[in-house]
Amino acid sequence: MEKYLRQLISIVFEDKKEIFTGFLIDWTEDWILLKNNPYDFIIDGYTILKNKNVKSIIQDEDYEFTEKVIKLKGLKTSAEEIIPLKDLPSIINFLAIKYGIFQIAKKSDKAVYLGKLIDLNEKELIIDFLGTEGKFDGEMSFKLNKIRVLEFDTDYINSLKLVINEEEKKNN
Repeated sequence: MEKYLRQLISIVFEDKKEIFTGFLIDWTEDWILLKNNPYDFIIDGYTILKNKNVKSIIQDEDYEFTEKVIKLKGLKTSAEEIIPLKDLPSIINFLAIKYGIFQIAKKSDKAVYLGKLIDLNEKELIIDFLGTEGKFDGEMSFKLNKIRVLEFDTDYINSLKLVINEEEKKNN
């Protein structure tokens, strides 16, 4: 992984259809942190992936050009601060404090779940689920060992946060 640090890569998993592309920022034995490159010359938030069942890491000549354009645009391809990849509770607590709202995905990529932290223990995470209209829709719980992907600071999440903030202003 060291040779890919701060470079654009794609990670393919044996058991997931989705391919994750971004700049490798950090990794541990259990987690991988990417600055998202969802398509073309765009940077959009961060993804933390469980370092499990990685089939391959792709980096071809097209990536060099994409990397060059992104850097010429002046887009940051690193993290503003150190994100603790020690264990899932540390990661979730950091995201809850620093970003408030984050997105979770399990092994199946059929659905993702946005929300803010309600409770966290050694086995389970409970979030206040955030619906697509920017309204909190109640509690959802996840077994920690089932969480495979966390995303945060994306345009989608930040857009919903704007709606939430606007609603809070109206209600005060």
